Amino acid sequence: MSFDRFEELSALVPGEVVTHSLVEDVSLPGGAGTMALITLDNGLDHSRPTTLGPATLIEFGRTLETLKSRAAKGEITAVALTGKPYFLAAGADLSTVKSLKAAEHGRLMAELGHAAYNLLGSLGVPSFAFINGVALGGGLEIALAADYRTVSTGANGIGLPEAFIGLVPGWGGVYRLPRLTGPRDAVKVMIENPLSNNRTLDGRAAYGIGIADALFEPADFLEQSIRWAADVLEDPSGIHDRRSALSRHDDGDWEAAAAAGRAFVEAKTSNAAPAPGKVLDLFESARTRTQAESAAAECAALTELMLTPQFHDTVYAFLDLVQKRAKRPAGAPDRSLARPVTKVGVVGAGLMAGQLALLFARQLSVPVVLTDIDQSRVDKGVGWVHAEVDKMLAKKRLSPDKANRIKALVSGSVSKDAFADADFVIEAVFEELNVKKSVFAEVEQVVSAECILATNTSSLSVAAMAEDLLHPERVVGFHFFNPVAAMPLLEIVKAPRTADEVLATAFAVGKELKKNAVLVRDAPAFVVNRILGRMFGEITAAFDEGTDAATADQALRPMGLPMTPFKLLALVGLPVGQHVQESLHTAFGDRFYLSKNQQILIDAGTKGLWEQDDAGRDGVPDSTLALLSFGTSPSSSEEVLRRTQDALADEIGRMLAEEVVAAPEDIDLCMILGAGWPMHLGGITPYLDRVGASTRVNGKPFH
Repeated sequence: MSFDRFEELSALVPGEVVTHSLVEDVSLPGGAGTMALITLDNGLDHSRPTTLGPATLIEFGRTLETLKSRAAKGEITAVALTGKPYFLAAGADLSTVKSLKAAEHGRLMAELGHAAYNLLGSLGVPSFAFINGVALGGGLEIALAADYRTVSTGANGIGLPEAFIGLVPGWGGVYRLPRLTGPRDAVKVMIENPLSNNRTLDGRAAYGIGIADALFEPADFLEQSIRWAADVLEDPSGIHDRRSALSRHDDGDWEAAAAAGRAFVEAKTSNAAPAPGKVLDLFESARTRTQAESAAAECAALTELMLTPQFHDTVYAFLDLVQKRAKRPAGAPDRSLARPVTKVGVVGAGLMAGQLALLFARQLSVPVVLTDIDQSRVDKGVGWVHAEVDKMLAKKRLSPDKANRIKALVSGSVSKDAFADADFVIEAVFEELNVKKSVFAEVEQVVSAECILATNTSSLSVAAMAEDLLHPERVVGFHFFNPVAAMPLLEIVKAPRTADEVLATAFAVGKELKKNAVLVRDAPAFVVNRILGRMFGEITAAFDEGTDAATADQALRPMGLPMTPFKLLALVGLPVGQHVQESLHTAFGDRFYLSKNQQILIDAGTKGLWEQDDAGRDGVPDSTLALLSFGTSPSSSEEVLRRTQDALADEIGRMLAEEVVAAPEDIDLCMILGAGWPMHLGGITPYLDRVGASTRVNGKPFH
C-alpha cells in the first residue's frame, strides 16, 4: 500500500514532533537468522513521550513496507518493535488530533493507523513487540498488531484510555484485545480502567491477563526479549497454548462483559458522554465481524467522535488543563523565592490532620509533629498514621525500609513547643474562625519569624485568621480535598498581605507533595466549595419548593457528574455541607440558599436523604418525609437542570469578575481535580457555553 494518499495530513500539522522508526539488524542466537529491530524514538529525553502523529505513522508504514520487501527476499527472518527508554509509545498525538477539524481528515487519520498497523501482522515473517515502557492507546494497539509480545516488569502506563478522552480504540485494539485476554478483561481495560480516573496496567498485570506472552526484568529486557523471540521462531506452540487458556470464552461471556460494561458506564457517567457507549458498541459487534469490518466501523466511529463537542472539551480539559496548565500555575511567584522546608508541624490529631501528616512525611521525607489538647488524642493521631503505613506495607506499596522511615518521621506532642524549629505549620482544627485565630496566635509565640503558617480551611477568610498576628504576611491558605492522598487539587490561597516568599514556598511544597496547585484569591469558600455550594443550593431549593426527591437529585444526569447532589451531601456530611452553606449565605446573601429542611435532618441525626431498601433501591423513608415541610411549586427535571446551569454561569461570572482566579481555565481545573467533574464537560465553563447558559446569564460565553 502506498502511503502517499496520507501526506496531506502531515501538511495540516507542521509542528508535529515526529517519532522516527530507527531500524537495526540483529543477529539472532542459535542460528535463527536476522531480526530487523525497529526502535520508536523522537530523539528527546524521557520528559517528551513518543507519540503517534501523521508523519510518524507514515514513516512507520513506509519502514514496514521496506521490511516486507526484505523479508520476501529472505534477508530477515523476523521484525521486532520497541521504544526509547520508558516508552513504547504514549498514543496518538492529541494536539495533532484536535487540529483535524474536517470529517475527511479525521477519517484519513483513522485509516492511516490501520494501514500501518495491518502491515505489522502481514510482513511474511513473524513480528514481535517488546513493550519496554508506556504503551497507551495507539501505543498499545501497535503492540497488539504484532504476532507476539513481551513486556517489562518495569513498564507502567499500559492501557486503552480512549473512552476517557472521548474516543474509541480506533486502530484495531477493540477487535484484537478481547481475542487475547477474553472479553471480561478487555472491558476492564477499555471501559472500567479509563473511567476510574484513567487507571492503567503495569507490566505484570498486562502479562497476567494475556496482553503479553512473556515477562522480563528491565535490566536486560531487550536482550531477554530477543533471545525469547529466537526460541519462539523455533517453536511457538507453548505461546499458543497459554493464549488459548487465557482467552477462552463463549458468546455468553462476551454478552455478560458488554452488559457489565454498560452498567459501569451508566453508574460512572449517566451516559452523558458518547464515547464509552461507542466503545461498547464496537466491542459487541466485533464478536461476529471480521477484522476488516471492525476496522471500517472503528474508522467511522472515530470520525464521528472527533467532531463532537464532548471530545473537544475533553481534549481541552486533559491536554490544555491537566497536562499543561496544572504544571505551570497561573500567578505563582518565581520558584527561586521558595524557602527550604525541613520540618513540618500539624495542629490537630484528628482524621484530616493524620492524612496531612502522612502525606508530608511520605512525600517530603522530613520530620512531622502532630499536636493536640491531650496525650490520648495525640497518641490516636500518630497511631492512625502508623496503621496506614502498615496497610501500605501489607499491600506492597511501600518497602519495609520506607515504611520504617515514615513511621520514624511522624511524632506527636501535647505542647506546641515542638514546633520551635519547624519551617511550615499547618492547622487542621475545627472550622471556626476564632478557634483558628487562637491556634495561630499560640503557634506564633513558639516558631521562628520565617516559619510559614498554613490553614486548611475550606471556606473561612485567611486574612481574618492572620489579622491579629505579629507577622500576618506569613499566613497562606493550603486547602486540600478529602481524601487527601487521592484528590490531586490544592487550592493555595493568597491573602492581601501574604508575602511572595511564603506563596512561592507553598507552591514548591505543593509540587513536592505531588499535588496540582491553583492560586486563588481569599474569597469565601474559594473555588470548588463555592461552585458546589451554589449547585447544592439550587437542588435543595427545588426540593423544598415541592419537587420530588428523585426529580431534584437526578436533574443533573445530563451533565454526567460523578455523584448526585444528595448523595454527595451525605458523603460530605450534612452538618459540614450546611456549615459551608451558612458561610456562603452570610457572605453572599440569598443566592446561596439555606435549607431549613436540611437543618431539620441534621437536628434529627439523619445521615442523608436517601436510604436503601432490602432490594438495594434508593428511597426517602416516610419517617424522614414526615419531618420535612414543602412548598407547592414543583419543577420538572428540565427546569431544575436549566436553573442550575444558569446559577453556575452566574456564580462563575461573578468569581471571574472578582478575580478569584486568573481565568476560566482555573475554574475548570479546580472542578476536574477537586470535585472529580468529568473531562467531557471541559470542567464546567465549556459546557455552560455549549448549553447557552453563559450567554443567557452573562451576555457572552466564557471562551
